[in-house]
Amino acid sequence: MADLERLFSVRGKTALVTGGATGLGRICAETLVRAGARVLIASRKAEHCQEVARQLSAHGSCEGFGGDVGTEQGVEALADEVGKRTDRLDILVNNAGATWGAPFEEFGWAAWEKVLSVNVTGLFSLTRSLMPMLLRSAGHGAPSRVVNIGSMVGILPLADNAYSYATSKAAVHHLTRILANEFAGRGVNVNAIAPGPFSTRMTAYALGNDDGRDHAASTVPVGRIGEADDMAATILYLCG
Repeated sequence: MADLERLFSVRGKTALVTGGATGLGRICAETLVRAGARVLIASRKAEHCQEVARQLSAHGSCEGFGGDVGTEQGVEALADEVGKRTDRLDILVNNAGATWGAPFEEFGWAAWEKVLSVNVTGLFSLTRSLMPMLLRSAGHGAPSRVVNIGSMVGILPLADNAYSYATSKAAVHHLTRILANEFAGRGVNVNAIAPGPFSTRMTAYALGNDDGRDHAASTVPVGRIGEADDMAATILYLCG
């Protein structure tokens, strides 16, 4: 049997987590840091990201800096910054995301443009820009990893007034399948995680009180919303 510590190890790996200062991204970043990886985190609020990186550095190696995947220029700047900080990239966690909620009758063009530019176009563009580094870092029996953060709303026909968000996550799931098929043979494994309800800043509008959390928990077969260990175990499984 394989050595279990080695089987799930990311020690010595270098990872980038977008949106890594808050919510699920922070859980992913802290998990990888504690497991021995060198972790870069990027988010739109550079100062906050740097502060979170300082906090996570108590458990290992973490660096934080500003990065915006919502524009072409932002993606290019983020990829350039990664290239300045490291010559190898073993793990890319595409977590940065945006959402928008409004009734169907009021759901306008901007609600689609903003959300899809971050959740789909930005995710694809950053992955494309960093793929040469991921390919170079891949070794025999040790593929590089891309993990895209999707959502259960990208699978279920439920929008809860977040039409563009749900649609964007369905696109993330299918894009993940396409990239997995294209790059598995070249040493890069591409997967997606589709979380159910977690209590984060992005979901505060729905889960910010007991009634909201209870309602969300009632939609989950195990009767509870997600916990940090759920995400931590999954990210280690996919990246180890």
